[in-house]
Amino acid sequence: MRPLRFVALGDSLTEGVGDPVDGGWRGWAALLAGGFGDTPVEFVNLAVSGAQTREVLELQTPVGLDLEPDVVSVVIGVNDTLRRTFDIHAVAARLDEMYAGFTGRGALLLTACLPDPGAMLGLPGVLANPLARRQRAVNTVVHALSERYGAVHLHAAEGEWLSGREMWSADRLHPGERGHRQLAIRFHALLAEAGVTAGPAPSAAPERPAPGRSASLCRLATGWVARRCTDLLPQLLRLAAQEVRHRARGTSARLDLGATHAVAAALAALSVAEHRAEPDVA
Repeated sequence: MRPLRFVALGDSLTEGVGDPVDGGWRGWAALLAGGFGDTPVEFVNLAVSGAQTREVLELQTPVGLDLEPDVVSVVIGVNDTLRRTFDIHAVAARLDEMYAGFTGRGALLLTACLPDPGAMLGLPGVLANPLARRQRAVNTVVHALSERYGAVHLHAAEGEWLSGREMWSADRLHPGERGHRQLAIRFHALLAEAGVTAGPAPSAAPERPAPGRSASLCRLATGWVARRCTDLLPQLLRLAAQEVRHRARGTSARLDLGATHAVAAALAALSVAEHRAEPDVA
């Protein structure tokens, strides 16, 4: 019998950014791979920093399917919210195709909803609210599709772990070692509850100190902002102006309502497509 094969797909979160080891990244998925007890595990991490749902579907998913995993994690979506091309209909369709592809081949699917980046960066409300609205939309889709495909789903968008500064890396967008360990521990608990593993949980004890405030400011100033501003900033300023106008008119609820309708329409479109794909039974 071959070892249990665990394949991880996604972006920098799953790649392990924030948890440096031996000149590279480790991260929650690698930590989780060590939590299956005496069961031999073959772990393959296909995640790439900066990936959006399109890249995961087109580049990572075919490789992942060829590996025939027993367990597969698909944790993705934040980078989509940070682009001017954000489209919840497209995100939902891609996630649905990925989830269906792996579960259709018998893999156990791991998913997670994630906190919005605006809140983690401490942006002012007019800038943070549009990003939060987008992340809520992605999380709602992930919730719905995770239930549809019987995924082991981690609610990582809330909880005490978000408020601990020591849980986060210098850039405030990626977990540090402690944060990655908490994600691995929480996924392990869900797998143990589902009877998938009886092995000990990954350790919560860090091997390295958390980054200091000066490192945080330097990394933020030279890293994330520089990489994102050319694509996101012009649209984010436009969205912020829209936020200000609606706030002045007392119509801010319309923005939330519009986002809710867009999510409902995206999920409804998937249901219609699934129904059309079902073969007629005479």
